[in-house]
Amino acid sequence: MSQVASGIDLETSLGYILKEASSALRTSMEEVLRPLGMSITHYSCLELLAQRPGLSNSELARGAFVTRQSMNVLLQSLERDGLVMRPQQPTVGRVLPTELTADGRRQLAVASAAVRGVEDRMKSGLSDQERSSLGAMLACCVSSLRDPER
Repeated sequence: MSQVASGIDLETSLGYILKEASSALRTSMEEVLRPLGMSITHYSCLELLAQRPGLSNSELARGAFVTRQSMNVLLQSLERDGLVMRPQQPTVGRVLPTELTADGRRQLAVASAAVRGVEDRMKSGLSDQERSSLGAMLACCVSSLRDPER
């Protein structure tokens, strides 16, 4: 399936293949998270907090690739469900640092195992060397796009 008029062959276009991989990964992650009552953003928020406790709403939003408003709504829900906690008053400026609760850590452990299974399935056709190379190459692509001086 190629688009000769634009000069882009979709079967070999790296951007198109990456988008297709991203879509397939998202669909597979949604399939394993939905039975756990979680969305990808919900999972991403918990994973970010496990690795970087005390992140602000803005930092979480950037890390999960959503708007601050969307993250604020999610955090209110997670707080109401007892999965995260934030101080009533900002400790510095207007920032309310967020941390996982014990229930949040338990929910994350189950979700992380499910997501790890998806990632393992995605990489199952690759050798260890190919897995390592793919990660390095994708990181290089991201850096190149984010740094126009490269």
